[in-house]
Amino acid sequence: MKTTIHATIDANAERLKQISRFIGENPELGHEEFKAYEKLTKELEYQGFDIEHAVLDIPTAFIATYKSSKPGPTIAFLAEFDALPDLGHACGHHLICTMSIGAAIGLKSVIDEIGGTIRVYGTPAEETKGAKVPMAAAGLFKDVDAAMMAHPYYTYERSGESLAIDAIQFEYRGKPAHAAASPHEGINALDAVLQLFNSINALRQQLRSDVRIHGIIAEGGKAANIIPDYAVAQFYVRAGTRAYTNEVVKKVLACGEGAALQTGCTLETSNYEYSYDELLTNKTLSDAYERNLADFGISEDQIEIGKDHGSLDLGNVSIYCPTIHPYMKVVSEKHLLHTKEFRDLAMLDQAFDAMILTGKILASTAYDVITQPELLASMKAEFEKALAVK
Repeated sequence: MKTTIHATIDANAERLKQISRFIGENPELGHEEFKAYEKLTKELEYQGFDIEHAVLDIPTAFIATYKSSKPGPTIAFLAEFDALPDLGHACGHHLICTMSIGAAIGLKSVIDEIGGTIRVYGTPAEETKGAKVPMAAAGLFKDVDAAMMAHPYYTYERSGESLAIDAIQFEYRGKPAHAAASPHEGINALDAVLQLFNSINALRQQLRSDVRIHGIIAEGGKAANIIPDYAVAQFYVRAGTRAYTNEVVKKVLACGEGAALQTGCTLETSNYEYSYDELLTNKTLSDAYERNLADFGISEDQIEIGKDHGSLDLGNVSIYCPTIHPYMKVVSEKHLLHTKEFRDLAMLDQAFDAMILTGKILASTAYDVITQPELLASMKAEFEKALAVK
């Protein structure tokens, strides 16, 4: 039956490549992916999937479902399609979404025989306010038996780790004054931001090596001759686990309060983007994926150990069901994600061919999950154990 899956994806390869190329040529920021949304949902509807539009009132979120007449596991393929400011699809999301719908189309060709349900989750804004966070919180993955997606890269990597993250905004308010004539009458909000940066830099020495804290001054005043009465800093705080991220956030917030106290400013803090949990890779499912890689001639020695590439909203999904996020080689030159070089190479034929291959591997792995009860049982046992120690 895997032959049928692969042949179906091949039969739709040109359609999938055209969709991916269109999305790549028309990059849209998170929650503004209306062109991509229309392309993807129309294709899935054409392929016989039922579409739930604007999930949770998120305009570009969708769930496409095909339920067979036989009972069986529910398989989720995740589709990301937002682009980066100024860089466009330098993270390859135009490939990710089309890999996933390709996998769904391929699996659908046999699902009525083997049983089960296929879902494609259209998840906007992975780069910022990732829709997987509210979708997971709303329980939309609780009945899923396996969630899968693959990420484009310059090499093969097994599904590994990601960092939990909080996005914290510090707003300081002071009092304006003429910076030359009456500086003593002012309260400098920019000074508070600078003190915040200094305090966080001093804090780093007492933190674990997996912690990443990085920030910008989003607003620091309007003119050099006016004491700034309003200043804003935005920080990402990341660590290897949600529990330790929460600990670090408390320390960072204390730095912010100290800066306010030192300068006489008032402080308001908020989360300006969603918080992501760390990815809990299901090794049993990951091993099944790698066995399918081997079927296509990609040997174990070609696959690197899964690395930390930052933070993923998929982490929030992985606490509800067995989940994987491997990396697939789509370019032949070593260029990092979020670069113009990777973006340009990810629009070449080699990348689109790799996208089709990845769809076959994802669908084949899903087939194994559905048709091998012992595999599914092992995945679930590992998942429950991982949650117990999280």
